[in-house]
Amino acid sequence: MVSPSGVVVTKSDSVVVKPPTDKRLYRMLHLANGLCTVLVHDPEIFPGGRREAPQTLSEMEEDDEEEYDETGDERSCSEEEGDDEEMEGDDTDVDVDGEEMKKKKKSGVFPTKKAAAAMCVGMGSFSDPHKAQGLAHFLEHMLFMGSSEYPDENEYDSYLSKHGGSSNAYTELEYTCYHFEVNREYLKGALQRFSQFFVSPLVKSEAMEREVLAVDSEFNQVLQSDSCRLQQLQCHTAAPDHPFNRFFWGNKKSLIDAMENGVNLREEILHLYKENYHGGVMKLVVIGGETLDILEDWVIELFGSIKQGSQREIVAKESMPIWKAGMLYRLEAIKDVHVLDLTWTLPCLHKEYLKKPEGYISHLMGHEGKGSLLSFLKAKGWATSLSAGVGDEGTNRSSVAYIFVTSIHLTDSGLEKLYSVLGIVYQYISLLRSSAPQEWIFKELQDIGNMEFKFAEEQPQDDYAAELSENLMFYSEEHVIYGEYAYEVWDDKLIEHILSFFTPENMRIDLLTKSFDTQSHGIRCEPWFGSQYIEEDVAPSLMEIWRDPPQIDPALHLPLKNEFIPTDFSLRSSNLRKSSENVTHPECIIDQPLMKLWHKLDLTFDVPRANAYFLVSVKGAYSNLHNSVLTELFINLLKDELNEILYQAGVAKLDTSLAIVGDKLELRVYGFNDKLSTLLLKILTRSQSFSPREDRFLVIKEQMERALRNTNMKPLNHSSYLRIQILRKIFWDVNDKLSCLNGTSLMDLKAFIPHLLSQLYIEGLCHGNLSKEEAINITNIFGSTFHVQPLPVEQRHQEHILCLPTGSSFIRRVPVKNELEVNSVVELYFQTEQDEGMQSTRLRAIADLFCNIAEEPCFNQLRTKEQLGYSVDCGTRMTYRVQGFCFRVQSSKYTPSYLHRRITNFIDSLHEILNNLDDESFDHHRQSLIAQKLEKDPSLAYETGRYWSQIVDKRYSFDASKLEAEELKTVQKRDVMDWYSTYLRPSSPKCRQLAVHVCGCNASMAEEAKLDPEFGKLLQDVDSFKTSSLFYPSLC
Repeated sequence: MVSPSGVVVTKSDSVVVKPPTDKRLYRMLHLANGLCTVLVHDPEIFPGGRREAPQTLSEMEEDDEEEYDETGDERSCSEEEGDDEEMEGDDTDVDVDGEEMKKKKKSGVFPTKKAAAAMCVGMGSFSDPHKAQGLAHFLEHMLFMGSSEYPDENEYDSYLSKHGGSSNAYTELEYTCYHFEVNREYLKGALQRFSQFFVSPLVKSEAMEREVLAVDSEFNQVLQSDSCRLQQLQCHTAAPDHPFNRFFWGNKKSLIDAMENGVNLREEILHLYKENYHGGVMKLVVIGGETLDILEDWVIELFGSIKQGSQREIVAKESMPIWKAGMLYRLEAIKDVHVLDLTWTLPCLHKEYLKKPEGYISHLMGHEGKGSLLSFLKAKGWATSLSAGVGDEGTNRSSVAYIFVTSIHLTDSGLEKLYSVLGIVYQYISLLRSSAPQEWIFKELQDIGNMEFKFAEEQPQDDYAAELSENLMFYSEEHVIYGEYAYEVWDDKLIEHILSFFTPENMRIDLLTKSFDTQSHGIRCEPWFGSQYIEEDVAPSLMEIWRDPPQIDPALHLPLKNEFIPTDFSLRSSNLRKSSENVTHPECIIDQPLMKLWHKLDLTFDVPRANAYFLVSVKGAYSNLHNSVLTELFINLLKDELNEILYQAGVAKLDTSLAIVGDKLELRVYGFNDKLSTLLLKILTRSQSFSPREDRFLVIKEQMERALRNTNMKPLNHSSYLRIQILRKIFWDVNDKLSCLNGTSLMDLKAFIPHLLSQLYIEGLCHGNLSKEEAINITNIFGSTFHVQPLPVEQRHQEHILCLPTGSSFIRRVPVKNELEVNSVVELYFQTEQDEGMQSTRLRAIADLFCNIAEEPCFNQLRTKEQLGYSVDCGTRMTYRVQGFCFRVQSSKYTPSYLHRRITNFIDSLHEILNNLDDESFDHHRQSLIAQKLEKDPSLAYETGRYWSQIVDKRYSFDASKLEAEELKTVQKRDVMDWYSTYLRPSSPKCRQLAVHVCGCNASMAEEAKLDPEFGKLLQDVDSFKTSSLFYPSLC
């Protein structure tokens, strides 16, 4: 029986303005309880017509044969590695998560997509009671912990995990968003569980006690984050009665202290829920393959029981000033940085989204072309980067104010000239006022926004659902998609009005710096993060000069017209579709000593975009420590040299990435294809003739030194870095790089560059709206620009990965790099096999299925029940074509030895978990993984990323996911148990473990060392260990 509050009040299938390329259908629905819903029918979720979820193995295999097409993604819950030693120590060669979709074949088989949903509730951290700060965030956590209909705390996550899904949530200042995705057949089951968040959550006391620890662990994750410390300082120093003057994260102290002060936390949470969780403040989005009528019936049935409430939109509020005028706040940084943040408070601009005055101003303030603020500061040697604008986060866009921030990364020289930098900023603001708003600039932004909307690329389903539900909070219903792209109404008076807020009196100055006077008598302490800061008054004479600068330096001027804005949007596939119909994967169209080129014309997404990726092997880039440092210096200086060109192209949505991947240079040019060859020619021409200057060398060298010092500050990054350091045969440590860099001169670099570029080998991929002839012409630019000899095969760097000895167990222990870091990390890595030969596909498939089964119980046991820490994960690893599996926990509470024991205990328990897994549950896991591997790529970029990872790895198996899906059809539970017993059980000779312990400041290295025999052989001298070890043959 449908609740009266579930009655439909209004609905419309035509209200939403959508891109012309968008094949989805949208229905706007309003229920009597106030709930506003967007229903989205995506025809590509069930392209062959909807069928019920298969319940048996035979049904599942019939489904696969009839509905799935040839696709390929190499990873599911896995993670591709390749260049972990780079600046942040991340696994930086992580894949783009997606698979290929291709056009329907006559056989009638199709790739598919997931279903998704999101609920945005118009209540956030501004609703926290002062006596229990962080309560809104805590409430978000508690809604996952069971409902009257589904009392098991783990029911929602378990259901999603079993059916290829995932979920997340986040709390902003004025809203909270919950979202999930799931395999297509299981949308209703997921909605049944999801809807109960908003109908009958249990908020059990025993769950609350554990979840307080999860909130505390989440806070401890960011305790050493400079950006979070700065944000909390801004809250702490806000006017006492201002809504910003809060502690929004919440932690154990804020919540437990409340209870100790007599606050009944459960009653407060239930009160917050009852007062704010009703239909009038909720925006729901459901994306499914079912018809709009079926989706509507489901929403009425499941969400009609939500409590009725009156509509409560987020509307602009009159606000008192947030901060004191004329103040400079110096905040001690964790990392080695000098960041100057200038913050101006603007009125709420929610209703002005068609005019976007803040977008116009941020475009100019943040510009990086000739005449720009950044260009001037770089020429002075005062800054290395700059960003400007109103951030997308709820803290920057609230009903109270829009917060406009210009963030400038200063050099040491810029730090010394701090007030001169501020003076130049106000000269540029004065230029904007005196020049008056320029309609031609707005028209450029309008053209770019319109072309982006017209040819909008899809994103993962749950991201899209969350975005739409959030957009309903700020845009009109018709503009729920279009609103973020719109530059529709030119209003020069509004721009002038918003510019009037850019005054010294309305500015807050924050300086985040490692150069902090720790002996100052004016040091204060922010109570929640423990950050040290100093408040200083800005001299009135400086405020006066900034208010009305006596002159504007002639080097400052408005940007030039953008030559990269595309005008040709024609599709190459329109003429070639028939002849190219059978080309489902990239083809090798050039294979020469200098160049190998792969090409695929897009026949799927029908957008005027292309991606041109090139991997350039250069001579001796990684052959020794000094060469590797000189190569990085060269790339960083070249990016600096190219920045003004690349920025202009980026504004026009033609982006460039230039980076080092292992021993190679990687160049990516991607976006609207009209001017792609023009940009590539400019890049290569400038690169060929580039000679670094002394002034830029000194600035970039300083920037690189700083980046190296900041590497591995995050314990999770540090643990991955240490694992890769051990596994790679040749690996140049960041500390060694830093020492080498200190002694490197400009003369060294100038002598090295000709040698580096004297011989090349280039492998590339042109994918998208480019014909074969255009791809060849693009590639010819390399040959016509660089007149060099090919780099012979034997001189190209080969990557070798250490083969852990049979039955071995090793441990590497180090302290955290930041001595104030409370978090410890344990990463337990099991090496399996090299990724080659006939069995490699099956091994990848089995490992992914094991991960699919294990990851939810891993999270549930180690995080939810044992509360070891906020970050708990497990997954496959692919390290230069060597397979492995990893368990990882970060904790601010427990020592690495304790974490290691608990991980080991969980791994042991997996034998029983697997043994007790019934056939139906196993089939669900297997089916969900097959669906995931055959899932449609959301966009051209995802498909390119999948192809590119195959090329970089020299595997060239562009249909890897289809092959893995085929293997999965014959994988039985016994195969998974055998894999587990072979590679993860210590009694097996093929169980080879490498444990990395990163010890937080509260863990004693000496005490931990006493426990070494329990965990394995200690690796103290990594280089000596490698010298005596065997390595796999190189595959990539």
